[in-house]
Amino acid sequence: MIVVTGATGNVGGALVRMLAADGEPVTAVARRITGADVPEGVRAVAADLAEPAGLGVAFAGADALFLLVAGEDPDGILEQAKRAGIGRVVLLSSQGAGTRPEAYRHPARFEAAVQDSGLTWTVLRSGGMATNAFAWAESVRARREAAAPFGEVGLPFVDPQDVAEVAAAALRGDGHAGATYVLTGPAATTPRERAAAIAEAVGEPVRFTEQTRAQAEELMARFMPLPVVHGTLAVLGEPTAEEQRVSPDVERVLGRAPESFASWAGRNAAAFR
Repeated sequence: MIVVTGATGNVGGALVRMLAADGEPVTAVARRITGADVPEGVRAVAADLAEPAGLGVAFAGADALFLLVAGEDPDGILEQAKRAGIGRVVLLSSQGAGTRPEAYRHPARFEAAVQDSGLTWTVLRSGGMATNAFAWAESVRARREAAAPFGEVGLPFVDPQDVAEVAAAALRGDGHAGATYVLTGPAATTPRERAAAIAEAVGEPVRFTEQTRAQAEELMARFMPLPVVHGTLAVLGEPTAEEQRVSPDVERVLGRAPESFASWAGRNAAAFR
């Protein structure tokens, strides 16, 4: 049995569907989840990683865990996993835990806990995800407009489907114990180029508007803590060479190149129409 936390999210949802399609026994965990949210045959358990003491039911009978960075007690989560007999954990972390550990202390703390847990572990450090572009969905549908700061700064955004496939490989296969994989797309793309890819996908022009840093900070601060906003804007505006580098790890694990942003946009065009 594999437990997938964050099972209604972009990566977790894809992972649940993938494992279920392969006939794997899966428990899908999220704070608000029901059987209607998962494929037939998947066990859905509502639980909160912020409350590790309540995870026993969710973890029961499992031997592997896909873990998000959520809550403030990674040691408590992992202790519950060990009590349930789980022997393998795959952590979805952030590339920033490696490139900017001072700004990304939360995922870095989860990584340290996983590595010290005594469980067989794999860490997935994801770069920016293509699904971040869903933030444009409403404005593209209403006005055919996409706004973002740093319009000419490129980053190799990764398709969450690729992240889910790497997670599935690490949860089920050999050769991933003790590995830390950096997951990116196949090429750096700028916000302006991503808006153009969405325009191509919907078959209509999409106007790109470049925000100032202050405008972006004001909008992001409405739903993100200010230190996270500052760290995110630093990556988007002044990425390090490592953050702009295309990692070989998706191809190394999956045996194929990662999907492009244009491919992701084409599969998700309906969200922008």
